Amino acid sequence: MIDEIKERFWQGIVEGKELRRVLNQKKKGFELKSITEKELEEHRNDGWLVDRGFKNKIRVKKNKPVDLAFEDEVWATFAELGFKLLNKDRHFKIPYSDDFALTQQIDVFVADTETILLVECKATDGEPKRANFKEAIEAIGGKKEGIIKSIRKLFPDSKHKIKFIFATKNYLVSKPDLERLSNFDIIHFEEEIIKYYGHLSKHLGNSARFQLLGNLFAEQKIPEMENQVPAIKGKMGGLTYYSFSIEPEKLLKVGYVLHRNKANKKLMPTYQRLIKKSRLRAIKDFLDSGGFFPNSILININSKQNLKFDQANTQVENSVSKVGILYLPKTYRSAFIIDGQHRIYGYANSKYKDNNSIPVVAFVNLERREQLRLFMEINENQKSVQKNLRNTLNADLLWDSENLNEQIKALKLQIAQDLGEILESPLYDRIIVGENPKTSKRCITIDTIKIGLDRSNFFGVFSKNTVKQFGTFYKGNNDETYDHIMSYLINCFDYFKDSLPEEWAKGESNDGFLTINAGIENLIRIFSDVVDQLIKDQEFQPISDDADKIFKESKYYFDPLINYFKNLTYEEKLEFKKSYGTGGRSRYWRKLQKAVNDARKNFTPHGLIQYWKDEEKRFNDESFKIIRDIEISLKSEFKRLLFDKFGKDWFRKAVPANVQDEASLRANQKRRERDTDEVDVWDCLNIIDYRKVATYGSNWKDIFENLYTKPGEEKISGGKDSKTKWMQELERIRNQNFHEYSVKEDEYEFLKELHEWLIDKKVENSLS
Repeated sequence: MIDEIKERFWQGIVEGKELRRVLNQKKKGFELKSITEKELEEHRNDGWLVDRGFKNKIRVKKNKPVDLAFEDEVWATFAELGFKLLNKDRHFKIPYSDDFALTQQIDVFVADTETILLVECKATDGEPKRANFKEAIEAIGGKKEGIIKSIRKLFPDSKHKIKFIFATKNYLVSKPDLERLSNFDIIHFEEEIIKYYGHLSKHLGNSARFQLLGNLFAEQKIPEMENQVPAIKGKMGGLTYYSFSIEPEKLLKVGYVLHRNKANKKLMPTYQRLIKKSRLRAIKDFLDSGGFFPNSILININSKQNLKFDQANTQVENSVSKVGILYLPKTYRSAFIIDGQHRIYGYANSKYKDNNSIPVVAFVNLERREQLRLFMEINENQKSVQKNLRNTLNADLLWDSENLNEQIKALKLQIAQDLGEILESPLYDRIIVGENPKTSKRCITIDTIKIGLDRSNFFGVFSKNTVKQFGTFYKGNNDETYDHIMSYLINCFDYFKDSLPEEWAKGESNDGFLTINAGIENLIRIFSDVVDQLIKDQEFQPISDDADKIFKESKYYFDPLINYFKNLTYEEKLEFKKSYGTGGRSRYWRKLQKAVNDARKNFTPHGLIQYWKDEEKRFNDESFKIIRDIEISLKSEFKRLLFDKFGKDWFRKAVPANVQDEASLRANQKRRERDTDEVDVWDCLNIIDYRKVATYGSNWKDIFENLYTKPGEEKISGGKDSKTKWMQELERIRNQNFHEYSVKEDEYEFLKELHEWLIDKKVENSLS
């Protein structure tokens, strides 16, 4: 019986070439199956499609169900991390009773010479869901000891480290379930962690496994490791450090890189940029061609006990530095790489990884924030540390600052980061965190969220040491304020996401205008405005009131805005989308305020009424200047053209009699008003008079058509009357009372077109 179970166990394991073949299948998003022609109809009814026909068989395929697709993703991730033994399929079982009679199905089983991992996978599609995993977790936990005993029997000549992993995709795992997992010593991997290790393996190859092992077996012994290195012990900046040389392979085993991702969430603050594959390849090639790096790797050694350092018998007299033998901790994840991750991992696949040595400077038991500070100081002036990554680092670095302004900056940055990283957030994976690449949907920057929070009234006004004015949500410290405001923001964003699902999903694609930087920044500002209004309406106290209660009252003001969004035209959406710069963002915000005010008249945020009074006339001054420029040009050019055609008698011959008479009357009136004879009749024409002159007799055809047909209107029907309508529109705008009238944006654009054509000469018609 036992031999039969063992044989069945090993039949379910793949390795070598077969592992690569199965891996290729697992990485595909569909299942393949060979069937007979008789079975085809039944399979078609079940969603299978014909992939390829053979002589006696038909190969069909179907998209994998979400649970199988996730299991295969997890399987493939561990295979590409370099594990040598994996289960063949999802029917794999391991005994958990002493007699091997009782067995447990295992979704993913992976092993190498030192490690065995057993993974239970849970996945769902659609929006993230909450679920109760109590039964599933307790079932694994209850059988865990028996499974480990069976593994020891199946691998009798080894001392594998064994870990159980509970992997979830699209599930919000509850705190009670997380506590159960912890009690049973089962690791929880969200899908982001699986993605991280998959991504890392593409960059590091098998060396990425060291990151995984460091995470799973932190502080556990590596008994076979040689840990003695010749070293110099010294002091720098009040800190003790050790300088030594070590083979890269040894440092890789104990080393760990604090990348910013969910795999390292419990190790916050983390600070490293993700390793670049192209840079690693270049470093490996450089090393293999005989190159080397003389500068030191900078690390921090974590050790619960004082590091053992045997001083040599011979020392340099009066030197602060001491020479001796350093005993490195023989544990996973005991050396955090502060600077030089590319250099150390560049050796991972090099032929020199075990016969070259690299220089290292090692500090001991530095606080995580001190490590971060060192990293920032080293990289402060390097372009490679992008602003978005600096923002994520400062969220950790400044959290406990003695400067209140820096504390609040850290709080805002942490909120921005977590809105993009927490699964229950409607902005999950929509915010660019650390060095995650931008996509059409992941297009919102941390800086944008912070600016929105900066311009809100949630936090207040601070000096270096005091709170000058409390904001609506500020509770006096970062931790309490964070919990309170995050709950409110997530509820608010959720409401807009549920109410506008199609628009929310767009990001920057198509005519998306909401889940972009301008949209999200101004939603935050509106959320703040609404809270201010609730305080005025009902004497709310957001600092002490429940966040859910505040959100429920806020919906009264959100609903008109949602209806406004639903009824926007394409052109209006496009205008929102193109809200660039401070002015554009401010106008976006004021439009949202006005949309709420139109339906809720009591909603009157500070400055709203005055803004629209000022905004109504924002094109007036520039429009007036443009019109004056055009008037001066028409007066001068028309006179020159008519003189060239008709000579000294041009006014009598080329200007209609009624225009002459009306202009003469206006001239006489001005002479009396100014008490002077020096008023030229030609100077008293209106813009519309120039149109009458241009269309008088044969003037249009002989003189003006080629010069004064508006570009783009060369072929319109209606002759000279149609082609001179632009003068009528110019006259209409000119005749408005600019003290009362507000030039509309389309009128302003029309005037700018005329100016570019008539004054700037940037465009011309095809008749010129």
